[in-house]
Amino acid sequence: MSLHRRGNEPSSIAFLDVMTCGFGAIILLLMIAKFGDPPEIVSEDPRAAQISAMQRALINLRDEVASEEQAQSAKREQLTAWQKESQKMRLSLKTLRTSTKKSTSDAALNAIVAGELKTAHQELTEEMQRLYAQRNRKRNRKDLIGGIPVDSEYIVFIIDTSGSMFRYAWPKVISQIVETLEVYPKVKGIQILNDMGSYMFTSYSGQWIPDTRGRRKAVIDRLRNWNAFSNSSPTEGIMAAIRTFYSPDKKISLFVYGDEFTGRSIREVVDFVGKLNRTDASGKPRVRIHAIGFPVQAANPPHLQATGIRFASLMRELTRRNGGTFVGLNEFR
Repeated sequence: MSLHRRGNEPSSIAFLDVMTCGFGAIILLLMIAKFGDPPEIVSEDPRAAQISAMQRALINLRDEVASEEQAQSAKREQLTAWQKESQKMRLSLKTLRTSTKKSTSDAALNAIVAGELKTAHQELTEEMQRLYAQRNRKRNRKDLIGGIPVDSEYIVFIIDTSGSMFRYAWPKVISQIVETLEVYPKVKGIQILNDMGSYMFTSYSGQWIPDTRGRRKAVIDRLRNWNAFSNSSPTEGIMAAIRTFYSPDKKISLFVYGDEFTGRSIREVVDFVGKLNRTDASGKPRVRIHAIGFPVQAANPPHLQATGIRFASLMRELTRRNGGTFVGLNEFR
């Protein structure tokens, strides 16, 4: 049987070819067209936390280094200041030794170099000059002790209770205080402080101890074992006594017992006490200041005797300016 083809078949096939090619071209264009960059894939570094922690630690270390550098700078400045102060003290000691050579006799100078404070006094007060001018006159034991006037009605003992005094000179200290009390058979009031201004009897702080036989015995008994803290500088005790007990209607004397001065400046102490212990209308100081030096430091080699020499120089100047006398003992036992 024969097949018959339709008359329009060739044109239909051609149309399909055209459509197919068109769709293929469109698909090809879509495939090659660029719609934008692909998204960037970000991966987190697992060491990020560790790096951050190390950065913070580094910042803290830098802060600590800066702080330490500031502290070191401050310490260097302090060391420089101490070195300058040490140089000033050496110059002051040199000046003091030069002044001592000019103002003392050859015998006194040899005693200082040998380490013995043998000078009973290095400068005469006006009252002692008067006594020496009348040396042929018979002296009454009640008028003075070791050249010290005993005309006061109230007495304050200021005692260095440092280790050097307590260990080596304490029996001598007690005997000196007993002798002083003996030439004051009756006074209106007594008080005992150490060089720091601490009271022997705290129950009598800021007030006078009545002068009775029993009280005097209690003072000596307590003194045998009294070992209060001390910085080996009588400055605080002197100032506390003047501030607390000065009265214009009372005759008061301070008796300072010590062996060394460890303070920074003799001149500062002398000037400050001068401002505190002003003179009255007659030109006399409010409170007499007497001192007794114990040559404990003289037992040391010469290069270790500076504090003992400074005590003698300080007391000499203080007593001269405050109506008193400085007595240096020949021995401390």
